[in-house]
Amino acid sequence: MEHLGTGIGWRPEIADGVAELPGVDWVEVVAENICPGHLPPALRALRERGTTVVPHGVSLGLGGAERPDPARLAALAERAEALGAPLVTEHIAFVRAGGPLTASPAMEAGHLLPVPRTRDALDVLCENIRIAQDALPVPLAVENIAALIAWPDEEMTEGRFLAELVERTGVRLLIDVANLHTNQVNRNEDPATALDELPVEAIAYVHVAGGIERDGVWHDTHAHPVTRPVLDVLAELCARTTPPGVLLERDENFPPTGELAAELDMIRAVVREAPAVPVRRGSGPAPEPVREGDPATAPATATGQASAAAPATATATATGQNTAAAPPLATADALATANAPARQRLAVAQAALLSALVAGTPAPEGFDRRRLLVQSRALADKRASVVAKVAPELPGILGADYRPGFLGYARHRPMKGGYRQDAMDFAVHLLADNRPTDPDARQQLTQWWRDRSGPKPPGRPANRLVRAARLALGRR
Repeated sequence: MEHLGTGIGWRPEIADGVAELPGVDWVEVVAENICPGHLPPALRALRERGTTVVPHGVSLGLGGAERPDPARLAALAERAEALGAPLVTEHIAFVRAGGPLTASPAMEAGHLLPVPRTRDALDVLCENIRIAQDALPVPLAVENIAALIAWPDEEMTEGRFLAELVERTGVRLLIDVANLHTNQVNRNEDPATALDELPVEAIAYVHVAGGIERDGVWHDTHAHPVTRPVLDVLAELCARTTPPGVLLERDENFPPTGELAAELDMIRAVVREAPAVPVRRGSGPAPEPVREGDPATAPATATGQASAAAPATATATATGQNTAAAPPLATADALATANAPARQRLAVAQAALLSALVAGTPAPEGFDRRRLLVQSRALADKRASVVAKVAPELPGILGADYRPGFLGYARHRPMKGGYRQDAMDFAVHLLADNRPTDPDARQQLTQWWRDRSGPKPPGRPANRLVRAARLALGRR
């Protein structure tokens, strides 16, 4: 695998600092935040001086019941090519639910949610990853996520789940050691056990990030300094293998450049002080045998890459590049047919969970209701913060009423079309309810909505808003 070295997550807020940091070999950029034809000048300058840039996707939802959206895959592929990236990365998570598979309204989480570690979920994930691998021009690596909640009746540990995923697809892994620590606090899962079960030779690179513990729950904020327990998990990983790359993530509350440099130095020290020869601290369970006749199962080579005998995936070379043609259509169709019942069951389960989190419906059986409430509040709070960033005029118009007003709106109203649409829907909600109560603020909000709603008239649910807007604007 390609050696990446030490990297940092590139964000516009710290672009100047990243350019000045010594010893930064590569950067990672959120794929959805860049436009291939209009790269930020600071990012373009990094590329021109030879810094590797890796696009990191957050919206594919590879762990969801639906197949990956071709348009989202095409967009990720376009960014990989524009950046000359050696690989692209995404998450083992679901981010939306509902829709055709459940004959219910589509909902978006606005966040990465855990998939159940079950055979159904693994079968669906493997097929989704193969679809993504066929659509991308470079190798794919997938990341383990942090979670506040656990699914009931799981059938595998995280390490075993990831190991079988690699065996069946040849996908690379992006291991987030901060997420392993988060799951230790929140779900009582031992990071060392997970690392013992992982195929460490499949690791493409590693994430390190900070967080904070509140009321016995660890929040993976990416807005706080990296803690010693997270560095200890990194040391455990480095005792088993030398990762090709290690990257520091920071998304908010950016510190001075000197503090970022000090965190990078701590990370380098952990990697440098690890044993020279990879040492396994436990043998871990033996791989499960390949199930004959299962079209979703691909035999694996000693390196964890799919072998040439695998009928449902392209052959992978030692560098992870797909060299064979896509599987025959009949094979893909057979796989889709075999996985259809699993997709249906997973769709129902994920829709029920997401509805409880974002629409206020009853908690599905077997879930910890207190943890669901914590997660629900965290999702609503994140929505409020992101909407305030994409539509800063709203907090300006509403003042102190913005956040409580948005949280009240979000309690029973799932996000359906991304954060910008969420901002528009929030304005609809307020104006249809004759809010804000201050006439000037209501008129400003009405004008804001009208400026962004475009010439197409809104649907019937917004008829009350149209009438309210006409009345408000008629008074000017």
